[in-house]
Amino acid sequence: MGNLTVLALRAVLAGLLAGSVFVQAVMVPLLAADMEGLDPEVAHLRVPVLVIIVLGIVTTQVVMVCVWRLVTMVRRGTVFSPAAFRYVHIVIGAFVAAALLVFALGFLLAPGEAVAPGVVLLLGGVGVAVLGVALIVLVLRMLLAQAIDRDAEAARMRDELDGVI
Repeated sequence: MGNLTVLALRAVLAGLLAGSVFVQAVMVPLLAADMEGLDPEVAHLRVPVLVIIVLGIVTTQVVMVCVWRLVTMVRRGTVFSPAAFRYVHIVIGAFVAAALLVFALGFLLAPGEAVAPGVVLLLGGVGVAVLGVALIVLVLRMLLAQAIDRDAEAARMRDELDGVI
């Protein structure tokens, strides 16, 4: 990965992280204030929806920080080491948590007339898509494990060849 690519990815991650902090600090409190005037039949959803939104933002931030760390490992040439698994596992866990949060939001909104049934169906689809991303990262984790094994095997074979020569 070239220096320009690393810088571009870091700029994007920094912008997204700053934007997510802004949403947490400014937009969520404004949304909470707007939700104070809800109809009494859906007012009980205010706190759970806000908690789900904040936790969803946190899962996004966790993924961005882990990707930042993995990019740092790529730049240093240490990504093909067991230390990378820690960050990949956290990313997988964050995506699973995000999917569960989307499903929880759909579950909260399903009963009654708070939203149209199509919205709940869309939330279910989004939850499945987020789980799909977690599965893709799991496959990439398996590829990383294979690459680490191949790297170790190549190093062993190099050592054997050096011993013969």
